[in-house]
Amino acid sequence: MFGVAAGGAVVAMLGARYIATILGIDAGMVPLLALAFLALPFITNLFGVRVAGWLQLVLTALLMAVVVTVIAVAAPAVQPARFEPFLPHGWGGVGAAVVMFVWAFAGWEVGTHISGEFRDPRRTIPIATAVTLALSGASYLVLQVVTVGALGSRAGEGDVVLLDLASLGGLSAAPALVGAAAGIVALGVMNVYLAAFAKLGASLASAGDLPAPLAKGVGNGEVPRRALLLTGAIILVYFTIVLLTGGDLQPFILIHTASMVAIYALGMVAAVRLLPHRTLGHRLAVVAAVLTVAMLPLAGAALIVPVLLAGAAVLVGVIRGRMHGAARS
Repeated sequence: MFGVAAGGAVVAMLGARYIATILGIDAGMVPLLALAFLALPFITNLFGVRVAGWLQLVLTALLMAVVVTVIAVAAPAVQPARFEPFLPHGWGGVGAAVVMFVWAFAGWEVGTHISGEFRDPRRTIPIATAVTLALSGASYLVLQVVTVGALGSRAGEGDVVLLDLASLGGLSAAPALVGAAAGIVALGVMNVYLAAFAKLGASLASAGDLPAPLAKGVGNGEVPRRALLLTGAIILVYFTIVLLTGGDLQPFILIHTASMVAIYALGMVAAVRLLPHRTLGHRLAVVAAVLTVAMLPLAGAALIVPVLLAGAAVLVGVIRGRMHGAARS
């Protein structure tokens, strides 16, 4: 809740930069546009208004259509020479890219925080997870190949890579398509993020890990406004730091992904301990635990944030244990 929330500021800034570039808006207006991307889904969640499942599906389908269209028009510009030299930044660059690539997948797990809102979560969540991972993996893999093959060293220079790719194919509707994609990503992602994080905060409060007043609204169908306000405050803190540090988003993406990798590693270690031994699930958990733990050092300095947060969590647990012990005595 306190580490992954850095992604909220990043999503808002990315959406704002795309819109500003496409509409020719002055760069000085980007922070205000980003605040708008934060405010709209926050207000709707504050009043308990959420995007219906079918609408979220339509938005996601539109986003996939935009990505597929951009890939199709840019694919003819791919040149094998753009993939040389091999590993221009060494294996260290590969490690950094692996951690950054977690950004492409992080987010599907927040559905578990609002699982009580699903009609049949035991059926829906596994299916949605499998479909999400398959589609995301295939889409991002192809997009990365086309991006490097078509743009080469220019791939990491701009903030609107999709627009750069679309322009290679002479697509006249490129600005409108990419602008739509930016809006869908920013608003759709923030809507789900805020709803899930608010429920997470209320759940943590009901378990005693956060102050008890934040637990209000934890029940299914209820609106956890207090926890939502805390979530909004955390994202605003990250947003302010982004602005004060010059708007470079990579450090905050790394904070987000390092926190996610740490969560995945802990989750897989827990699965190894909890799942019945000598089952397929347990064997897969062992492999996943090894892979996720091996990713942790790749996060580099960004790993400091989840380490500090983990230390704070342990400290809260110790204090709670002592308070309960004192109450029993």
